[in-house]
Amino acid sequence: LQNYLAQYGYLPPTNPENGAFLSEDKLIAAIEEFQAFAGLNITGELNEETTKLMATPRCGVKDRVGPAADGRSKRYALQGSRWRTKNLTYKISKYPTGLNKQEVEKEIANAFAVWTGETDLTFTRKGGHENVHIEIRFEVGEHGDGDPFDGPGGTLAHAYFPVYGGDAHFDDSERWTIRSYRGTNLFQVAAHEFGHSLGLSHSDVKSALMAPFYRGYDPHFTLDQDDVSAIQALYGTKTKSPRGSRPAPPAEEDPELCKDPKIDAMFNTKDGEIIAFKGKHYWKLTDDGVASGYPRRISSTWKELPSNIDAAFTYRNGKTYFFKGTQYWRYINTTMDGDYPKEISDGFTGVDDANPAFPRSTAYWWFGCKSANKGTIGNDRWPFAFASNLDVADTYDDYGNLDSVGDIILDAGGTDELVTSSNHHHENSGAPVNSLHSLESTQQLLLSIVTMIIARFVVAT
Repeated sequence: LQNYLAQYGYLPPTNPENGAFLSEDKLIAAIEEFQAFAGLNITGELNEETTKLMATPRCGVKDRVGPAADGRSKRYALQGSRWRTKNLTYKISKYPTGLNKQEVEKEIANAFAVWTGETDLTFTRKGGHENVHIEIRFEVGEHGDGDPFDGPGGTLAHAYFPVYGGDAHFDDSERWTIRSYRGTNLFQVAAHEFGHSLGLSHSDVKSALMAPFYRGYDPHFTLDQDDVSAIQALYGTKTKSPRGSRPAPPAEEDPELCKDPKIDAMFNTKDGEIIAFKGKHYWKLTDDGVASGYPRRISSTWKELPSNIDAAFTYRNGKTYFFKGTQYWRYINTTMDGDYPKEISDGFTGVDDANPAFPRSTAYWWFGCKSANKGTIGNDRWPFAFASNLDVADTYDDYGNLDSVGDIILDAGGTDELVTSSNHHHENSGAPVNSLHSLESTQQLLLSIVTMIIARFVVAT
């Protein structure tokens, strides 16, 4: 029981070595949470109804993913990551035993088509040696991802959210079938797993495809409205082009950006749009260039925001932070979230127990360059005053940590040396950062990253 509840996110992972004691109250609370999610009578007891559902074959992805699982106004759940393109590729690297390869390919294509019917997503199958967005494999037992399959029944398959690669694995111990009430229907399970590959979590709506439990073959299968709302929340509605209507304007080249590609800041919105700032203006970028109708004035969208932004990022709570000089602003969509601007040193706290303390050389810590400095770069500690021109700010989620703390990565740019200093001290916290150069292009970031310094902080929300 405890292993089941831990496996699917209702309890912390079990560790037999530490002999941790689980109180009866916590176990009852976990059972109640499972019963509530599954739509059962909430008793906190392991009754027949609960035991029967726990024995039902199901998806191996956790039901509870991150803090957004509680208090949702919508029934569906979004994991929080999505693909930045709508034209996705996939390949089947390992086929199931006992099924014709061509039939498997057809069922997999049909499973992807479930999601293309409600969005502008496209899926193209590639060859075995090509790089793709989603890799599909049929495996048995331990198969290299630390999440082994358990044989017939139990866990049928699992998939990874876009932020973790999007791959989908199926237990080849199952009896996979096509258009049959016997065995396990490949099409329906694959359509569910690909929902995870696209960024959807489990739904507590029983009739939804993204509900975690296998319900058996349905020859008249259709997506539930809950599934439709979920996928469209990530990728938008399907574009319909009536007869005689002109297609949407294509992405354009922007003469100003092409002439001088230096930008002040760039970030992803909570809806996955890419926004670039330069001076008084901003642009929305697409896969092919600049979206039609841009640039626009920053003040026309974020009214209180100044020009010449140094850095920006959207945190996992959906709020966007903008930095300029020693100050920062926080917005919910385009509305300022409270009394801003504030001093960076007042709104951020250092991360304790970092050894060596930050900032560190990315050459050593990210790329394994043994000749680079292993220790802390500089001696100053938090709190400190940021100088201007932070190049990059992004977030990182440590899902291996039970607290799922979201870190912010700040790129100071320049060289592996401290640029500014502060006389303030705090044990094992960050150090002052500054940027010598603004980001010339997204590609330049990849070329110069080995000389960057990172400072690691936690948002005070």
